[in-house]
Amino acid sequence: MSKRRAVALLAVVAVASGAGGYAVSRWWLRRDAAGRAPDMPEAVAKAVFSTRLADLQGGARTLEPWRGRVLVVNFWATWCAPCREEIPVFVRMQERYGAQGLQFVGVAIDQPDKVADFAREFQINYPVLLGGLETLELVRLVGNRAGVLPYTLVIDRAGNIASRELGGLKEARLYNVMHPLL
Repeated sequence: MSKRRAVALLAVVAVASGAGGYAVSRWWLRRDAAGRAPDMPEAVAKAVFSTRLADLQGGARTLEPWRGRVLVVNFWATWCAPCREEIPVFVRMQERYGAQGLQFVGVAIDQPDKVADFAREFQINYPVLLGGLETLELVRLVGNRAGVLPYTLVIDRAGNIASRELGGLKEARLYNVMHPLL
């Protein structure tokens, strides 16, 4: 096979892979005709709000104390490049919109000491909880069937999923999802 033909074949495979990945992500993150994620079934909402996760001080927390706020739950890891890009955006938005009812909560799938160092380095100004293998099952339950990080849920004040975001989240996209909910 000539070099030119190999490059052309590679380009076709790349485009097909990208289109397939996009289609699969839309299927995994099903949305209605208006672009909204479907309401979270009651059992799933209960699991999201009642799952006990360790905090950086060694205690156990649930998301229940933040019910009634616009909740952005971000599943991430310190080694994840897109996570490292989006967390400064989350810090800015927590500072800017926290008083209006926006609450970020990070759920790190990583080692506690690495997460604590990362939180200090990035000056994370919202709660950071620690997840393990059971947390990956929760992530699948709420729509991330591939278990890919980062994965972000935006939950409205009534406890319904307003958006499920797979991969790095840009500020404009997050603003467009969360701002109407405030």
